[in-house]
Order: sequence, then C-alpha cells, then structure tokens
Amino acid sequence: MIFSPLPLAGAVSIDIDPREDARGMFARLYCDDEFAAQGLNTTWVQMNISVNTHAGTLRGLHFQRPPADEIKLVRCLRGMALDVIVDLRRDSDTFGRHTAVTLDGARRNAIYIPKGFAHGFQTLQDGTELKYLHSTAYAPGHEGGINPLDPALGIDWPQPPVQMSDRDRDLPPLKECDPL
Repeated sequence: MIFSPLPLAGAVSIDIDPREDARGMFARLYCDDEFAAQGLNTTWVQMNISVNTHAGTLRGLHFQRPPADEIKLVRCLRGMALDVIVDLRRDSDTFGRHTAVTLDGARRNAIYIPKGFAHGFQTLQDGTELKYLHSTAYAPGHEGGINPLDPALGIDWPQPPVQMSDRDRDLPPLKECDPL
C-alpha cells in the first residue's frame, strides 16, 4: 500500500500497490502491520457499505462526538466519489478547513479519517459504492453533522446535489454547530 499524508494532520490517502499479470490483478487492501508502521489505527469494530444509485448524490457531513468519536477508513469499491473531510478539532491550526480526495473504484483507493473530522461525499458516477471501516460502533446519541452546503466551508462540490436527504440539508452551518 502507498500511504500519502493529506494537508490536515492525521488524515491519509491510501493507494493500493497492485500486482498484475495475465490472470488479472491482486492487491492488499488492508494490513495490520503496514497500518501500525504508519501509526494508524488497526482495530475496526464495524463495517458498512453505502450504495448510491445516482451521480450527484451528496451525503454528509457527519461525525460522532466523544466518547463515540471514531476513526474511519473509506474505500471506493465501484464508481467514483469526491470524498471530503472537515477538521473539527478546536485546538487544531486547521480547524474548519477541509480537504478532498477522489475515491475511484478502478483505483480502489481509500481515505483514512482520524477522530475529530466530519465526513461526507458526492458521487461522480451512477452506482457508486463505498465501504467504511469504523473504529467505534455507531452511537445514535453521539452523532452530529454540518451542512455540506455551508458557504463558510468553501467546499467546491462538483455539481449541485441531485439526491440529498432532508436531514443533511437541514444540518446547521459550522458556526452553529457544537463540534468536537
């Protein structure tokens, strides 16, 4: 695997290192030893999949508050999505800033999201599927979110949302949110 630090401390883009021959391709998607060598989490307690029918679907920006705050490893299995994280760590020099990674099913790349970040994505192709690994089980009483269309965040989504839940559309802007 190829680990590339992102501009927000603790976040990492992860590419596979494929081995290809006449049979096809083989690559490691996860390895405790390689993650530990990078100082990354190696304990995952929950795995989810997000299946998105239409390009332009926008989900997020979601997070979990302590004591249920979580680390996520998000990988694209099919299709393509612009994956966005926002730093919610009040003591961070990058509080309120975001970064984005294009997750691509053909590349099978992933993003490692540390505790203290909101996460969301917009699909760029029909039929996009994302797989999530979580370090902590979902705890409904600790969930939070920020409106992904908050102009103060300055996120340049590729297109206006084609599909978006009312819940996400009604999330507060960052300035009204009680982040981490």
